[in-house]
Amino acid sequence: MNRIYLDNAATTPIDKAVIEAMLPMMEMNFGNPSSIHGHGREVRSALERARKTIAGLLNTSPAEITFTSGGTEADNMAIVRSIEKFEITHAITSALEHHAVLHTLEYLAKKGKIKLSFVELDAKGHIDLNNLEELLRDNPKTLVSLMHGNNEIGNLLDMDKVGQLCEDYGAIFHSDTVQTMGHYRHDLQQMKIDFLVGAAHKFHGPKGVGFLYISSKNKIQPLIHGGSQERNMRGGTENVYGIIGMAKALEIAYLGMDDHRKHVEMLKSRMITKLRQNLDDIIFNGDSANLEKSLYTVLNIGFPPSDEGDMFLFNLDINKISASGGSACTSGSDIGSHVLTALNASPNRPSVRFSFSKYNTIEEIDFVVDKLVEMVKVSV
Repeated sequence: MNRIYLDNAATTPIDKAVIEAMLPMMEMNFGNPSSIHGHGREVRSALERARKTIAGLLNTSPAEITFTSGGTEADNMAIVRSIEKFEITHAITSALEHHAVLHTLEYLAKKGKIKLSFVELDAKGHIDLNNLEELLRDNPKTLVSLMHGNNEIGNLLDMDKVGQLCEDYGAIFHSDTVQTMGHYRHDLQQMKIDFLVGAAHKFHGPKGVGFLYISSKNKIQPLIHGGSQERNMRGGTENVYGIIGMAKALEIAYLGMDDHRKHVEMLKSRMITKLRQNLDDIIFNGDSANLEKSLYTVLNIGFPPSDEGDMFLFNLDINKISASGGSACTSGSDIGSHVLTALNASPNRPSVRFSFSKYNTIEEIDFVVDKLVEMVKVSV
């Protein structure tokens, strides 16, 4: 069997239709979109059509979409500039957030810009909404930054309830939606949210391009200065090829979302069932085995404790299986998963995140499960 790719939460293979959409912008339409001559106007027109496509899929205005270099920049821009603009003195997040959020907020707290609170979590890693409300009640001028779908364990956030709480207490709500963009529908006319983000390479688009949704009621300043691009919201010549590809990728994702979800959920369910049938001492980290409360694209598995745990991913790679892994951080060490550490997972258990896409097959899942069973039986 060919090499099997099950690390789609890290990045996805680019769709061939996306490449085809990008090629003309590389081969013929090379003008700078800020130039006023014909070559520039052609590219500007294509760029704005891409913005309109993305806005239409999200049911919002093109003016509320700002293109960025990816999810990390978009998260930084939303957090840093909203805290500055709205004189935010307090931020609420969780210990499970992506480092694009955690490190940014921790830096601002260290600099004395904000007081930072971490919302409590239940045993599975879900947000304690009662504690969130308490923190909001006790702290005016708050920014809430909580991710929609966790990139490691797949836990889903109840966006409607969090959005309503933020509205009730006058808080700004930012969500890192990198893992759910292109996999779940986001209707921005219905959602109570101030900022959300997308990264093209998570939904079969190109790397190095993303976007930030900025609600029209929130006028913030640029994070990157240097020009009037992006309606004065981000200096620098736009990544035109990437933007065109991102719009095409999101369009494809929305058109095929129901079939994609049905296929991937089937693969995830099959893997869970077969592992439970063949291995006794395994756990599913967070709520990743709960199809109702986790990303259908992510499954995080804790395997039996083993002296050879550090070799688990290496052995997967030898067997031509690509996945992500790690364990809880050991005491006094930052090496490992901060997410699993926050959930008090055993550092002795090798954990592997398998993440699926429309390109994966039943045959691949069965092959991977067979190899996992072999590896566990050899190591214990």
